[in-house]
Amino acid sequence: MDLKERNKMPNYPFWLGGVAASMAACFTHPLDLAKVRMQSLGPTVPSPSMLNILRQSISNNGLRSVYTGLSASLMRQMTYSLVRLGSYEEMKRFMSENGRSPSAGKLLLAAGVAGGLGGIAGNPADILLVRMTSDSIRPPEKRYNYRNAITGLISLVKEDGQKGLARGLGTNTTRAVLMNTSQVGSYDFFKTTLLQYPIPLVNYQFHDGFFLHVVASLAAGTCGTTVCSPADVIRTRIMGSSGKASPIEVLVRSLREEGPAFMFKGWTPAWMRLGPNTVLMFVFFEQLKRGWSSLVPS
Repeated sequence: MDLKERNKMPNYPFWLGGVAASMAACFTHPLDLAKVRMQSLGPTVPSPSMLNILRQSISNNGLRSVYTGLSASLMRQMTYSLVRLGSYEEMKRFMSENGRSPSAGKLLLAAGVAGGLGGIAGNPADILLVRMTSDSIRPPEKRYNYRNAITGLISLVKEDGQKGLARGLGTNTTRAVLMNTSQVGSYDFFKTTLLQYPIPLVNYQFHDGFFLHVVASLAAGTCGTTVCSPADVIRTRIMGSSGKASPIEVLVRSLREEGPAFMFKGWTPAWMRLGPNTVLMFVFFEQLKRGWSSLVPS
């Protein structure tokens, strides 16, 4: 898409990205649940596979159990993803107003800033998501038993006060910056690069379309999963606990008890979730943009 076409794009609603991310989450939530449960397990518990976690959950509690915490996931997408995607699109539009396409460095910076804003906005929902999806692997006396995200939010404020909404905020914001930069920012990078250069050896040239979006999204998902895994594991353990351990304390204790490999615990389900989630999110986002343009012509 050239600069003239980009400048003619409609001013899409800020919330459109949140809706696209929510639609994607409805498909990938079971994988998110498996990832959180794997990351929540301590060193004394053998690490089960993603399939074993899902199979055990279905066997013990039925098919609906793999969608435990879906309300918190949707709340998260309509806060965290809504802000990070909406802010990034607005920043890109602003940087393009001078008649020049923003550089890759500026896009990555914008993605990082937007990710940080999203991390702050979505922190309460992240806490609820971690607690709801990992509740079944806790001892009965330590379970939170949130019925849904709304009642969970009320309980969180009652039990921990307003400060409870900021539990793990530093780690979560760091992860959000890394995620948006390595997922959303890298998606634009991979897409542009694949359009400019043919694939070596096979000399295949991509064209702007569904196949390009899938390949660029999978590459961005892989990049995002790897970059964010250490912060994601630490964030999960802080948010899932009832204590007040700092990120440094969690990091030091986990390194001492489990070694550096703990930072990539749950990488496979995280990748299996983020890859399809990234593809679905961007595909839905583009289709929603197209639908909005037809409903509200510029």
